[in-house]
Amino acid sequence: MDALYTAVATATHGREGRAVTSDGKLDVGLSAPKELGGDGKGTNPEQLFAAGYAACFGSALGVVGRAAKVDVADAAVTAEVVLGKEGEGFGLAVTLRVELPDGLDEETGRKLVEQAHQVCPYSNATRGNIPVELVVE
Repeated sequence: MDALYTAVATATHGREGRAVTSDGKLDVGLSAPKELGGDGKGTNPEQLFAAGYAACFGSALGVVGRAAKVDVADAAVTAEVVLGKEGEGFGLAVTLRVELPDGLDEETGRKLVEQAHQVCPYSNATRGNIPVELVVE
């Protein structure tokens, strides 16, 4: 792979610490959600993953939309990241809900979403590792 960009972040103290990027643009307190026994006052890795995946998938949708000469600028992507028990450890599952712009027919929208799923780096990283469901709305 030819690297185009490298993001660097450091987390300390796991779910009860901080995560900071090397450029200082992201500096967040972390805490386990209340559902996992934490105080829920900070963000958590699943929320960060959901935000990153949603943004990245939206960009990938824009790339395939421009290539197809279809305006998807008003699309919205919501990523739902589930953390659950898997054997002796834990696993993730993702549902990507893509709200298409008004006026875009469902068939074209579905094709663009499926193409974006082939282009998106997060989708490529998760493919075959965790379940990812695409929901076109």
